[in-house]
Amino acid sequence: MQLIDWKNIEVANLPGVVSLAAGLLMWVTSLPGLRRKNFELFFYTHQLYVVFVVFLALHVGDFIFMTAGAGIFLFMLDRFLRFFQSRKTVDILSATCFPCGTVELVISKPANLHYNALGWIFLQIRELSWLQWHPFSVSSSPLDGKHHVAILIKVLGDWTEKLKGNILNLSVEQSENEPLLQHKRKIIASVEGPYGHESPYHLMYENLILVAGGIGISPFLAILSDILHRINDSKPCLSRNILIVWAIKNSDELPLLDTVDMEAICPLFSDKLNLEIQTFVTRESQPSLEEGKTPKAMHTTISPGFKGCRMSSLVGTGNVVWSGLYLMVSTIGLVITVALLDIFYIIPFNVNYWWYKGLLLIGCMAASILIFGGLVIVLWHLWERKTSPKEEPGEDTSNKADILQQNEQKNFGEARFVNNIQYGQRPDFQEIFGSHAKSWGSVDIGVIVCGPPTLQSSVAKECRRQNLQRRDHQAIFHFNSHSFDL
Repeated sequence: MQLIDWKNIEVANLPGVVSLAAGLLMWVTSLPGLRRKNFELFFYTHQLYVVFVVFLALHVGDFIFMTAGAGIFLFMLDRFLRFFQSRKTVDILSATCFPCGTVELVISKPANLHYNALGWIFLQIRELSWLQWHPFSVSSSPLDGKHHVAILIKVLGDWTEKLKGNILNLSVEQSENEPLLQHKRKIIASVEGPYGHESPYHLMYENLILVAGGIGISPFLAILSDILHRINDSKPCLSRNILIVWAIKNSDELPLLDTVDMEAICPLFSDKLNLEIQTFVTRESQPSLEEGKTPKAMHTTISPGFKGCRMSSLVGTGNVVWSGLYLMVSTIGLVITVALLDIFYIIPFNVNYWWYKGLLLIGCMAASILIFGGLVIVLWHLWERKTSPKEEPGEDTSNKADILQQNEQKNFGEARFVNNIQYGQRPDFQEIFGSHAKSWGSVDIGVIVCGPPTLQSSVAKECRRQNLQRRDHQAIFHFNSHSFDL
């Protein structure tokens, strides 16, 4: 009977049982095995965080709830800002399906949205699911163009399979009756982000070793493009020696490297940048008989009739002032709302119920974010519209046409750089790191890893081993991970 006891004074047990049940359900579906096998179950059950927080406040009351209130309030601020940004639909300018099953999407963005090459976005496509949001690393440099951002998506589950199928079907329809379908059929997406580091730390090292596993090459393509643009434009960039170590299962993933046209970005880049690429094809003992043939990549123009549906610029690196103002005003609003509630309701009416005061505190949090934070977001949005660069008539459309034409003219599979491909082998990090430490001398080497946990662990152990065994005038390895696993 005590489990269903709901006390007005002191802790109420029944709301605690409900909150505990919601928390346990979220924890169980977060276990790696269950999460990977049924991502939708994991995602949908985690919407129970609303039940968990509300019934926690009912369980412990306002005073005890305030011990965790600051973190919950920050979470609510983040969710509201992301919700506001993600309501806007975005044009997907083009899509490319590679032979390995990877899809490249080019998404429209405003010129005043800032991000760096180490960023990532959350993507929702309503034709596939109204609730699912999936994170993807950005594969394009912010210097590639003012009006677009590109991502690479590896087809691994139901959601990505549906996405690839929709793109291929749309490509077939356009090829059969392009004049009629070109302006009618398109894929509608919503985007959160880009998120990521405020400072592009890949530009702080003169010597870089980039280790990727499979689709983990995506952020390194953005890094490589970013460095080439900066060298060509004489912008600040320390990087001069780059080694890319890429482990893939099959050779049909090799054309992904050609999404970066190095010579077009920085002509004669080899005179200014020492670039070495070592690719390890682990599941093939020898080159394919068709290696000399150019793989066919299916390219689809999704929205050639561009009408300005871009990503929201509210979220992205660089908006520190407005983000700080949003936090400060919402926090001040919370203090004001709680004070007014005490003065005009709780004290005059002698409200003493713990669970009720906890519910009122949750209401104050929501009201302060909605009213005060919402006001800042509206002003932020108006300021962005007023200060965004004005484009001349036809300028935006011509830029989009250039992007699409460049994608259509790419000859995937044509090597524009030296790529040392080794079949049936895995990277020997001890030999790779040791040889480059000797050749580069007494320098700081930035190591960035993007791939599965086993790859991260192997690289981290080798960095530690090299640093522990180093002597005077030998290289120092700085380990960085750019991986996230949902």
